[in-house]
Amino acid sequence: MRPSLSVVKVGGSLVADRARLCRLLGALADGAEGPVVIVPGGGALAEAVRATQNALAFPDPLAHRLALDAMAGMARIFAALEPRLTVTEDPAGSLAAGRVPVWDPSALKAGHKEIPESWDVTSDSLALWLATRLGAETCLLVKSADPAPGAGPAELARAGLVDAALPGFAARFPGRIVLRGPRGDRTCRDAPAECAA
Repeated sequence: MRPSLSVVKVGGSLVADRARLCRLLGALADGAEGPVVIVPGGGALAEAVRATQNALAFPDPLAHRLALDAMAGMARIFAALEPRLTVTEDPAGSLAAGRVPVWDPSALKAGHKEIPESWDVTSDSLALWLATRLGAETCLLVKSADPAPGAGPAELARAGLVDAALPGFAARFPGRIVLRGPRGDRTCRDAPAECAA
């Protein structure tokens, strides 16, 4: 029986806590969560895109592609912090080779019919999209803040803890959705969209 796969989105906001970020990346490389594909958040690199768009008013599709570049940059930073990680556009191939992949989403810059090119879609929704494509059993979203008890995907989106498109991507993902804040995990199920501590 094959071990269950998890897609783990590591929020770019964790950059503010280098020790926690390095511990997490090391634990993932050690196999603490079993087989994983890591999805990097864009962090300050994506925030720079947002700030530049606010100043210059260029279109959302360009901002989306630049934010994908920010995620690709963070993937390389994660691999620099934890050299056992492998940056790849083909996470399934890296898993098959026994590596721990950090996903580079650059291929999505060509556009994809399932992914709107706007700020409604960030690395949170992209992690769920990838988890669905890979047939992962769990999508773990690691955050710098804890979710409210009992909050489902729609409530989390309204609170700004996840992106606005996440409830729609959650509805298409058949596995478990787990949010991990500093105080621990909350398991969120997409259908029905409920959380339990």
